[in-house]
Amino acid sequence: MVVKIVTDSSADLPPQLAEELGITIVPLYIRFGDKVYRDRLDIGDEEFYRELLRNSVHPVTVQPGIQDFVEVYQSVAVKADAIVSIHISSKLSGTYNSALQATAMVDPGCPVEVIDSQTTTAALGLICVEAAKAANSGKDLQYVISIVEEAIQNTYIFGILESLEYICMGGRAGRTRALLSSILNVKPVLSLRNGELTPVGRVRTRSRGIDELFECVTHAKRVDNLAVAYSTTAEEAADLSQRLAARFNKKNIIMARLGSTIGVHTGPGTLIVAFRGNMSNSHPQ
Repeated sequence: MVVKIVTDSSADLPPQLAEELGITIVPLYIRFGDKVYRDRLDIGDEEFYRELLRNSVHPVTVQPGIQDFVEVYQSVAVKADAIVSIHISSKLSGTYNSALQATAMVDPGCPVEVIDSQTTTAALGLICVEAAKAANSGKDLQYVISIVEEAIQNTYIFGILESLEYICMGGRAGRTRALLSSILNVKPVLSLRNGELTPVGRVRTRSRGIDELFECVTHAKRVDNLAVAYSTTAEEAADLSQRLAARFNKKNIIMARLGSTIGVHTGPGTLIVAFRGNMSNSHPQ
């Protein structure tokens, strides 16, 4: 049975890795005023962050349309017996709903299973990688679905932001908004769990924030695979990746760039670590 994996651009999968694993990526849209771009197709990462800092108009993200998914599913179905479509948390975007509605408009001969990952960026990327590995090994649809469901429960993500400015402008602050009055000069450490952002720490320096990310992973009981994602600080991401590789004896940590879909809400200076494994019950999630 040939099962193919589809996701969206919020997964921030390195293009070469997505191509190697046969993962199809549906872009979200970025709107700067009256200009609309497809994430990573019409606007690259470098161009996006330059525009984010330069443009007086704050951009917004727009979910892919139903027809976008219909066209992708029809194209993928040509060489597939089934499709597993894994997407950014439905609490953060309407992308999941667009994908779900599109399934009623495609050939039922190639079933499409749409799954809410309850997360995004590097964590979503790790989930998709596990799904693709299972699919590429010849596993059937139900087995791939079970792998995805298990990965969702066992994938964790933590990040530091340079400030809450962008996440508040984008309307994604949630419970973190209550911290605003007390962290004017403090950098928040956040977790995304069950589709919701949760503050798990506050640090006063950038270096301490990176140490905190490292410690979030080292508290885990088990780490199966890892990803580090960054918006504008590639050297910091590389250094953190090397520290994690040495600590966990991992040779293939995924290094990802935060694209415009996530960058709209997190801004420059964001650094993220995600891993699949087993988190200690004593550590905040």
